[in-house]
Amino acid sequence: MASVKDVARLAGVSVATVSRVLNDSAPVTERTRQRVLAAVAELGYRPNAVARSLRTDATGTIGLVIGDILNPFFTELARAAEDEARQRGYSVVIGNADERADLQDHYVRTLLERRVDGLLLCPTAEITPLVRDLVDDGLPLVFLDRTLPGLEVPTVRADGTAAIGALVAHLKGLGHRRIAFISGPALLSTGRERTDAFMVEMARHGLAVRPEYLESGDFQAASGRAATARLLDLPEPPEAIFAGDNLMALGALDEIRARGLAIPGDVALASYDDVPWFTHLDPPITAIAQPVRELGRRAVAALADRIAGGPVAPVELRARLVVRRSCGEPEREEGSGR
Repeated sequence: MASVKDVARLAGVSVATVSRVLNDSAPVTERTRQRVLAAVAELGYRPNAVARSLRTDATGTIGLVIGDILNPFFTELARAAEDEARQRGYSVVIGNADERADLQDHYVRTLLERRVDGLLLCPTAEITPLVRDLVDDGLPLVFLDRTLPGLEVPTVRADGTAAIGALVAHLKGLGHRRIAFISGPALLSTGRERTDAFMVEMARHGLAVRPEYLESGDFQAASGRAATARLLDLPEPPEAIFAGDNLMALGALDEIRARGLAIPGDVALASYDDVPWFTHLDPPITAIAQPVRELGRRAVAALADRIAGGPVAPVELRARLVVRRSCGEPEREEGSGR
């Protein structure tokens, strides 16, 4: 079956131009219009009915489908996107996929039926036919936080590699050698990237990664607690636990506290993703903070450019390490007064 990319290639125009012709959403020259229509006829192209509804008339709304509304990261991200969209004259309609591909597609269809002008999508791990249709039809779409292999979609995300390296160096400097990691799902790009960065940075700092210290979770608190229980039950438990997101860190904290263990005296704890209440715990939790508000702002800006038919480059921001007291404090030199 021919796609909009095939039509664009045969007509010698951009995908955005094909969409403008088919949706009559912006003026093009008559010559270009005829080339596109001739290519459509030659290829027998039929636009996906659901995806086609995305652009008919501008509605001043954009759709945002996030992974999990209960995750503070996504809550703050949605707020940031909403604030930026309002500044640009858009309203935002939000759907919560709850990390499920079927719910993601349900909300995408609902948003398309409401004729939103564009979509921001934090995709689940699975490339569904609906998402592929959106990409193939060249409609205004930007991925946020996550990528999907093989799909050419502009993505706005944060790179945590340097921050993970800084955390490993921090732990090593505090004397920790037995460091465990609770990763997110390997099917998600964020889960894979954080695991890969941890492995690389441990090796770079000359620290061994023991297989029993690698646990996997699902970015939910219950999985963080279960993984921490397994780690603490080992004959030689880790000295430090690094949780791959804030909810798994919360689960780890619950398990450590339930056992009556002290942080960082018995086990150090660090989290990927920072949340405001980390500073109010005793001790405050060391975390890798993503530039959440900037991610939301840049994602809306990218989508606005896509809606206008302009080119959009991928955006990669940097996460940073926020050191608090949950991993320990550097030893003070005698007589230093500090």
